[in-house]
Amino acid sequence: MKNISNRIYPLFRLFEFNFSAGTYEEWRLDENLFPNSVKGNKLQNWMRERWLDIRQINKLAPAMSARLNLATKKGCDGVELDNVDAYMVNNNRSGFRLSYNDQLKYNIWLAKEAHQRNLSVGLKNDLDQIKDLVEYFDWALNKQCWEYKTCDMLQPFIKANKAIFNFEHRTMNRCPQAIQKKFSSIQSPKSLDGRNMKMCNEQGQLVSF
Repeated sequence: MKNISNRIYPLFRLFEFNFSAGTYEEWRLDENLFPNSVKGNKLQNWMRERWLDIRQINKLAPAMSARLNLATKKGCDGVELDNVDAYMVNNNRSGFRLSYNDQLKYNIWLAKEAHQRNLSVGLKNDLDQIKDLVEYFDWALNKQCWEYKTCDMLQPFIKANKAIFNFEHRTMNRCPQAIQKKFSSIQSPKSLDGRNMKMCNEQGQLVSF
């Protein structure tokens, strides 16, 4: 498994496999691997996605294991898991009464499955569980922590000498602060299509790439 320490370098130097571990997406080629019993309510603003009942790990394992195997087959360095904070959805809009511990158990299971395949695994957002998950995840990916003033919550990864990758969508130069915190930061449009993207270099400057 690739060691990803907290030195400053851009995420695009790694070959990461991204997939949603917390939602069912009806357009995916593997959508038939998800039984109806694990499909919950539709996501707000994402009507073709449904929350998953992460308590049913045994029923989710075939799909998640297949995705991790595909990442290995493609020669990826690691995986970045999306929607791994369903327990925080307001008023149980997920369709399931998911607890903090339900999410913790599922996320730890995912991390261990990735490591068994020699893949690094990144924690996306899920800030409130960082203190309990930092030992299981190899790096963190966070969107808009400067905008929402939540960057300090990521510090356990830095203390553990693990990398933090940060995406911001608003036009702002936070490079000096990012360098100070040992973040690898990128400024990108919400489209994330590779155009008009900028990164903080080691001198604390925002540069195009």
